[in-house]
Amino acid sequence: MSRQDRADALDAELTTRPLPPAAVSVLGEWLAGTGAPYARGTGAHAVSFAPERWSNVPSWPATAVLAAGPLSRARVTDAVREAVRDGRWAEALAVPYAWGHGGTGYGPHRLRKILAAPHAPRALAEAASVLGEDGPVEAYRVLRGAVKGLGPAFFTKFLYFVDQAADAPATPRASAAPRALVLDRKVARVVRAHATRVGREARLPGAAGTAAWIWSDGGWTEHRYAVYLRWVAHASGQLASAGIGWPEDSPDLLELALFSDIWDPAR
Repeated sequence: MSRQDRADALDAELTTRPLPPAAVSVLGEWLAGTGAPYARGTGAHAVSFAPERWSNVPSWPATAVLAAGPLSRARVTDAVREAVRDGRWAEALAVPYAWGHGGTGYGPHRLRKILAAPHAPRALAEAASVLGEDGPVEAYRVLRGAVKGLGPAFFTKFLYFVDQAADAPATPRASAAPRALVLDRKVARVVRAHATRVGREARLPGAAGTAAWIWSDGGWTEHRYAVYLRWVAHASGQLASAGIGWPEDSPDLLELALFSDIWDPAR
């Protein structure tokens, strides 16, 4: 079995096997406790935010939505909606980028370097158009490697918030494409641990090494992003039918739980 064959076999197991009972239990407890504010949507999820640190970034939006912190997903969505409406693509990236960095100190410098690329707004606009027509995987393909310094951990945040800000499309996306979700290092590490456990349970050879290869800390291909979206959809459907109050059609709720270290598959 080749390395790629092992990866394909592990993907097949990951996207079809149910979450273990321990995962369902701990996620249900979280939703009934500290996760309760997100049961009707993740918009209340917020990070620390100091507007004065970002105000000197080119194209930082002058909007009351960003007047003070903390910065919630709902506020980011509102700011992105305003920027997209007027075709201000640098702004549409800047706010999710700030949200992703939270209180860390090096974000504005990195964002200035990204936005210095003259083709950056064009790439973002193209990705948003493809997102609306063909879905997040194809939009991911557009942005992968398109702008120096803008990796998937942050351009998936851009795609997620553009998707959240969009009105319902007049026509369905191609192939019933899912909604965009954030994929970053923290989330990938949880999926890696879960994939390792799934592979071992399925008696796949070299499960740990295969999981470490395909769920690395970055540089994910559009195929890997597609597998991630498929797994989240499968797991979210299981949770919604598990009798724990998990809402239907809420894949970003599971993404938030993974990011928040609610479930550790290695335990």
